[in-house]
Amino acid sequence: MRKPLLLLLWLWMCGVIVAGYHWAPLAEGFKGDSSRILFFHVPVAWVSFVAFMAAGVSSIRFLAGRREARHDRSAAVAVELGLLFALLATLTGAIWARIEWGAWWNWDPRQTSIVVAMLFYAAYLALRSAIADQESRGRLSAAYATLGLVVAPFFYFILPRLAFTLHPEPVVNASAEVDVDPRMLTVLLASSAGFTVLYFWIHRLRGRLAGIELRRDEGTE
Repeated sequence: MRKPLLLLLWLWMCGVIVAGYHWAPLAEGFKGDSSRILFFHVPVAWVSFVAFMAAGVSSIRFLAGRREARHDRSAAVAVELGLLFALLATLTGAIWARIEWGAWWNWDPRQTSIVVAMLFYAAYLALRSAIADQESRGRLSAAYATLGLVVAPFFYFILPRLAFTLHPEPVVNASAEVDVDPRMLTVLLASSAGFTVLYFWIHRLRGRLAGIELRRDEGTE
């Protein structure tokens, strides 16, 4: 990403922070300023899902194509970043839960489901580290991440809705209507866009670094 675009991203995220704390109103029914954390909690949770889906897409490209190493690396990096953003979502959610519900952890379906999703993808990394042969590692890892195209949507969107949850109603409610203050929605969407771009930038950098490390290791063998 060129420097002007990086500067734009930096300014964009700064604007999101300022707007989240000084322009968007507080949500009704929330304690104090606790609703402001949602401008960051929801976007990082969304980006973690995007990352896991990207890993699945890269894995399909690996299996369906010539099994190029770059697609395998892209999937692995996507899972790493997905776990990072999912951890951030879990931590920010725990902070919010402590304020609103009085406890860091409440076994809420949404809290539990994202942790189970993290365990699923942590197993992906464990699988990769357990296989020495590069071809076998790429093939088995790709098959596992492809399965994630079904597993991740189930844990993110389906399982949490199968049981009672303490979580606030989503932006798009059960009647398929947007039920949130326009200023809050604007900041939420802006933050989601910013974090999504940030993810793809980090993914690109990490992928290039992984490629350099691979070529360096091959050159020393």
